[in-house]
Amino acid sequence: MTRNFIREEDKQACLAAIQDLVAFPSILQEHQTKTPFGQPIQDALEFTLDFCRQLGFSTYLDPAGYYGYAEVGQGQELLAILCHLDVVPAGDLTKWKTPPFEAVIKDGLMIGRGVQDDKGPSMAALFAVKALMDAGVTFTKRVRFIFGTDEETLWRCLHRYNQLEEEATMGFAPDSSFPLTYAEKGLLQAKLHGPGQGDLHLEAGTAYNVVPAKACYSGHLLASVIAELKQLGFDYEMDDDRVVVLGLSKHAKDAAQGVNAIVRLAKALDKFEQHPALDFIANTIGEDATAQGLFGDVSDEPSGALSFNIAGLTIDSHRSEIRLDIRIPVLADKDQLVETLSVKAAALGLTYEEFDYLPSLYVPLDSQLVTTLMAVYQEKTGDLDSQPISSGGATFARTMPNCVAFGACFPSTPQTEHQENERMPLGDLYKTMDIYAEAVYRLAGSDQ
Repeated sequence: MTRNFIREEDKQACLAAIQDLVAFPSILQEHQTKTPFGQPIQDALEFTLDFCRQLGFSTYLDPAGYYGYAEVGQGQELLAILCHLDVVPAGDLTKWKTPPFEAVIKDGLMIGRGVQDDKGPSMAALFAVKALMDAGVTFTKRVRFIFGTDEETLWRCLHRYNQLEEEATMGFAPDSSFPLTYAEKGLLQAKLHGPGQGDLHLEAGTAYNVVPAKACYSGHLLASVIAELKQLGFDYEMDDDRVVVLGLSKHAKDAAQGVNAIVRLAKALDKFEQHPALDFIANTIGEDATAQGLFGDVSDEPSGALSFNIAGLTIDSHRSEIRLDIRIPVLADKDQLVETLSVKAAALGLTYEEFDYLPSLYVPLDSQLVTTLMAVYQEKTGDLDSQPISSGGATFARTMPNCVAFGACFPSTPQTEHQENERMPLGDLYKTMDIYAEAVYRLAGSDQ
C-alpha cells in the first residue's frame, strides 16, 4: 500500500528552499579563500546545514569544510542520501532567458543553475523526509543527508567523508534518472601534456564533465581558419578580432550527443599548424566521441559504449595540455585502455597523466535496496515497463557500498543539467517528493 505524505505546504516550502539555495553561485573557486572549494560553496553548505537544523535535523559540519550532514532517526543502520551543493559554471550568459542564479518559476518550470543538478532533487528528498517527520513516522534507521561540495570536479569531499565517517548500510543519490541506476561506467579523467608553440595560444573548455560549446582563436591564421571552418561546414561567430567556434554542450556521459567546439577548432587549425595536441584531437579522435579510431569498439551489454570527451585544451609558448573525460563500460579493462592511450600519445610526443579515476558502480538487481526502490517507483508512477538502468554518469552512489542513483529525472523529463536554462518541471519535482517519501518510509520508517 502506498501513502501520500506530501502536503501542499511541503511543496511550497521545497520550492522556496531551492530558490534560496540556487542564489548561491556555488562554483569551484579553488585557492581563492581559506575554504577548500571557495566561499560561495562554503556559504551554501553552511546555509543548508543551518536550514536543516531549523527543520529538526541534527547536523555536523566538517571542520575543514569539505562536507556536512543532517540526520534524523535512530538505530545502528544508516540510510544515506547523497547530495551535492556545488554546480558547474553558468556557461554562456547570453543564452540564459533568466538569471542563472535566481531560480525563476515560469510556465510550470523552475529555471536556474542547479535546479536539476543537484540542488532541486536534494531539497525534494529533504522535504520528503521532513514530511515523514511531520507525519509522526518513527525511523528505524538513521537517515543521513550527506552534502558534498566537490562533485562536479574531484569528489574530494566524499573521499574525506569516507576517511573520517562511518559507512552507510544502504543509500541513494538523487542525482540521476528514474527508475533507478544500478550500474555506472568507470570514470577516468586524464591529461596529455606536450610542448608549447610560440605563435599559437589557445585556452578552451570549462569542466571535465562538459562537452565544450565554444572554442576561440585569434592569431595570424585567423582568415585561413575562418575559411577552413566554412569549408568544413562548422558553425562559428565573430567576436571582435577572434573567431568563436560553436558546438553543442552536453554532459560528458552523453558526449556523442553533443558537438565538441574544441575538436572542430582543432580540425580547422590542424591544416595550418603542426602541433601534436592538434594532431591527436583532429586526427586520432576527431568527432567520434566513442574514440573507435583509438580503441576500436569498446562497449558492453550492461552499460553501452565508451564515451570520450575532449574537455579542455591549453596551448601557449611554454606547454600544451589536453584534458580528457572518459566513461568506461563496466566490463572493459581500464588498464588496457590507458596503455593504448599512453602509447598513442607518446608516438605523437605527448605524455599521459591520470588526473582522477572512479571505479564503476554495481548493485545486484535482486538486492533489498533495488527491489524496494523499483517497487515504489512503479507503484507511484504506474510505469511497469521501465527497467533499472546503467549509466555513463558518475554519481556519489559509487562512493559507498550498496548505494544506487534514484531519480530525480523521469524518462520524459528533458535533461538540462550543465546547460543554459537548466530547468525542472514543477510537476516532476512534486512527484519526486512523493516517491522519495514513500521510499524512505519503506527503507527506514515505521508507524509504531
